[in-house]
Order: sequence, then structure tokens, then C-alpha cells
Amino acid sequence: MSNSEQSDQELTERIDRLEMRLTFQDDTIETLNQTITAQWREIDALKRQIALLVERLEDAQSNAEGPRNEPPPHY
Repeated sequence: MSNSEQSDQELTERIDRLEMRLTFQDDTIETLNQTITAQWREIDALKRQIALLVERLEDAQSNAEGPRNEPPPHY
């Protein structure tokens, strides 16, 4: 095998390895993107739940009777 043929073979193998790495990286990026998208949806849902709970708590506090200025029953 001549130097030129060996160099071509090495270059071809290197390109093949790079293409495999690129394919793996593309797959990893897509998986990460799907995970992030799902997490953002979950975060948005949790934010809505928190806002609803805060609203319910504020309503409950505004409708609750405040402390009365009556003496305790043992007086």
C-alpha cells in the first residue's frame, strides 16, 4: 500500500468516525431538546397551580374573621 493509499484510507476512517460522532451528537441534542421542552411545560403548569393556590389563600384570608376583642370565656 502506498503512502497515498494509506493516507486516503486514514482520511476515510477519520471522516467516518467524525460522521458517527456527529450523528450521536445530533441525537443527544434532540433528546435534550425534548427533555427541556417537557420540563418547561411542567414548570408552566406548576406556576399556574401556585398562582391558583396563592389566589385561594388570599381569598380565604380575606374571608376569615379577624380576632375579636372579646375577653376569653373564663373572665
